Amino acid sequence: MKFKAPVVKNETYTGTVTDLTYQGMGVIKIDKYPIFVDNTLPGEEIHFRVIKVSKTYAFGKPINWIKTSPDRVEVKDKQYTQTGIAPLQHLAYPAQLKFKQHQIEELLQKEHLEIPVLDTIGMETPYHYRNKAQVPVRELHGTVETGFYKRGSHNVVPIEDYYIQDPKLDEAIIVLRDIIRKYHIKPYDEATKKGIVRTVMVRRGYYSHEMMVVLVTNGKKLPIKEQLVEDIRAALPEVKSIFQNINAEDTNVLLGRENRKLWGADTIEDQLLGLDFAISPSSFYQVNPQQTEKLYASAIEQAGLTGNETVIDAYSGIGTISLAMASHAKKVYGVEVVSSAVQDAKLNAAKNGIENAEFVVEKAEIQMKKWAEDGLDPDVLVVDPPRKGLAPEFIEATGEMKPKKIVYVSCNPATLVRDITLLKDQGYNVNQPIQPVDQFPQTTHIESITVLSR
Repeated sequence: MKFKAPVVKNETYTGTVTDLTYQGMGVIKIDKYPIFVDNTLPGEEIHFRVIKVSKTYAFGKPINWIKTSPDRVEVKDKQYTQTGIAPLQHLAYPAQLKFKQHQIEELLQKEHLEIPVLDTIGMETPYHYRNKAQVPVRELHGTVETGFYKRGSHNVVPIEDYYIQDPKLDEAIIVLRDIIRKYHIKPYDEATKKGIVRTVMVRRGYYSHEMMVVLVTNGKKLPIKEQLVEDIRAALPEVKSIFQNINAEDTNVLLGRENRKLWGADTIEDQLLGLDFAISPSSFYQVNPQQTEKLYASAIEQAGLTGNETVIDAYSGIGTISLAMASHAKKVYGVEVVSSAVQDAKLNAAKNGIENAEFVVEKAEIQMKKWAEDGLDPDVLVVDPPRKGLAPEFIEATGEMKPKKIVYVSCNPATLVRDITLLKDQGYNVNQPIQPVDQFPQTTHIESITVLSR
């Protein structure tokens, strides 16, 4: 028998929103069949039009509201929802913090894990927080534009105020766009794979106010470099460093492997928990420094360090967590697969006069096995993995090494809950509540700290 959805494309229906998905879309059910509708909140009753139907779910668009949620706030600009810059902008900030706590709770319940989740640590000013901007440059109707991709597409929506970025970054992007227009430098065209400038990236130190500009080009060619540098410096006095990054690949990865310095310093500097960090074009550096300080301070506190411990920081990046923990521990070992990040970490240790931190270039799971063979017996293992979570080999290596405590800094609740279950098989349990921290207000991303003990 052929499946027939209870809704038809382009037809209008009435429904009540019962839940929010992890992407921030409202859920309406008709005969147990879910319809996902943007810009709606639990408890709201709406008229909506169905815009896409598949076997297991549909997408809808709100037409009007019969009943609205008390948690609804005025939308700043519907472009922020369309592009996914601020998918939760219609939800009052205290309710956003609750939503993030609830997301973790729901995933734990699904796995029958009875672990309490604390209130999410929020921001006083939950916008204008990002210290790094990466925006595509495209030609629209004969004019060079900078903006953001419409959700689920590669069509650029021109934007000048990005709402969640440091306003100084927004200003810098407009300056760069206007310089590219002035010299008629061709933007990249995804269809023909021709054109020169693909993306502009700007970083700005939250404390230092030092700025770095990176022009990502589709190949080595970048005309009139001297004039570009001169114009950028004249318009943006905070700029300390200008790079060209070469990315000739047909890929969604923003930065290529080669950075060419056009002018200025190799790095810009910023501070985190009183330490100085050098940031290069390819460095991974947390984009919300105010909340990162709260996140790391909480991780250090939950690690229960007394100054006598040996700590391993897997996925150590440029050394931010390792070096923040070094003053609270006897010795810190960091491992990171990106060699330029390890160079930065060593530089940052020297810069801060930290002598009890050591960094190695290797895949975390391989290095863990080596350290175990060398008889290294850590008290605390800190993990801050990418969204895909911990590799099975890493979890296995952890089980063999048997650190007394694991401090898990997660940016994806789904893989966190999976990994908690896998670490349970290695003899680890969670005996204290999980602490969510809102690193990305107005978006659905959730960071959290979980402590597991043997």
